[in-house]
Amino acid sequence: MHTKRILGAVGLAATAVTVLAGCSGAGGGSDSDELVIWMPTQEDTQGTAINALIDEFEKQNDGVTIKLEQRSVDEHKTALRQVAGTDAGPDIYWYWEGSGLGGELVDAGMSLDLTDYYDEYGWEDRFTAASMSGITQYGGFNGVPWSQQGEGIYYNKKLFDQAGITTPPTTYDELAEAAQKLKDAGITPIEFGGTVNWDVMRLLDSLIETECGADVADELNMGDGDWGAEECVTAAFSELKKWGDEYFNEGYLGINNDDAAQLFFSGEAAMSLEGTWYNAQVVDNGMNPDDIGIVVFPTGTGRLYGFGEAFYINAASGKADLAAQFLDFGTSTEGQEIVGSAWAALSVNKDVAVDDSNPLNGIWADLFGQADGGYTNNDQNFSTAETTEYWRIQNSVLTGAIDPADAGAEFQRFRDSQ
Repeated sequence: MHTKRILGAVGLAATAVTVLAGCSGAGGGSDSDELVIWMPTQEDTQGTAINALIDEFEKQNDGVTIKLEQRSVDEHKTALRQVAGTDAGPDIYWYWEGSGLGGELVDAGMSLDLTDYYDEYGWEDRFTAASMSGITQYGGFNGVPWSQQGEGIYYNKKLFDQAGITTPPTTYDELAEAAQKLKDAGITPIEFGGTVNWDVMRLLDSLIETECGADVADELNMGDGDWGAEECVTAAFSELKKWGDEYFNEGYLGINNDDAAQLFFSGEAAMSLEGTWYNAQVVDNGMNPDDIGIVVFPTGTGRLYGFGEAFYINAASGKADLAAQFLDFGTSTEGQEIVGSAWAALSVNKDVAVDDSNPLNGIWADLFGQADGGYTNNDQNFSTAETTEYWRIQNSVLTGAIDPADAGAEFQRFRDSQ
């Protein structure tokens, strides 16, 4: 049987590498038939799904053992960065595909180019075009698609009715009007957990898209756009400040995303800016999915906010063939039917039908179909240093330490200094 383990906080730098190497064995499992996989800590449904997938693979491959190691999201990022370039990492790691995360490890040489395995298993014909875009963006084939996530506003229909909101917002002005009606009705309009900076960042990213439009936002986020020269940046930070002051849950800066989400699950907050993975979480936490609606953040550009996630084979692993065999099974029709919609509403395998056991999955299928392209979370667009500064400025605007009018120029000065 495979073993499951949740590791505690990791230390820093070389000390942590030594500790991690001790946990996993250099280059993955110490046995030739043992694979080590690193993932962030999974929610209940996801944990059940990944363990069912591993159980079935082990059942079909006598003698093979898979060790699943889980950490919190931020600890997972830290651990991977610490073992990059060493032989202390796992055989397979799960990660986000964006240039500031998955791309960072590709640049560090940690991701094995899987071109030969794509040819051997015919993977190019298996996956949707959208899910493959994140795999081929660095040249070659880095990783195997696991999920294609969309992010939008989940809203509590009963609380909207209670506040007199008869139709879900389709424009930014309507969204702001809905937030005010909820506040006037004594309902927390939207929940966020500020201790994990990426939670509030979703709103800031969406406001940049709203205020700047698609072309300028892309130049700012992924090109050479000047954050200090665009008035729309000031408008976005001003709106962020307004939402933080007027519509967020009280004390949001002192709690994490999991604690904040409980406000939505318990019916205290009316909206949550989350992604397709949330479909399973709302059910895990006792909500009736029929009482929930989903709309894209109404930026006016028609683009869908989201990102891709993949499994990567560690270039330092000596068991790449076995790792590829597991990933082939996991992304096959059989494997995807085992995991269902635990990670996303839609499978990356184009032959797998939408799982209609959760009605929210069908909503996402429609939203993906209606989208005119997409834009990605900025902690995936930016380098680690830029992301840290983006979050610092974001939080400083929210606390009043930085005026929204100065935020863009301050971020641009940092980028110019890099």
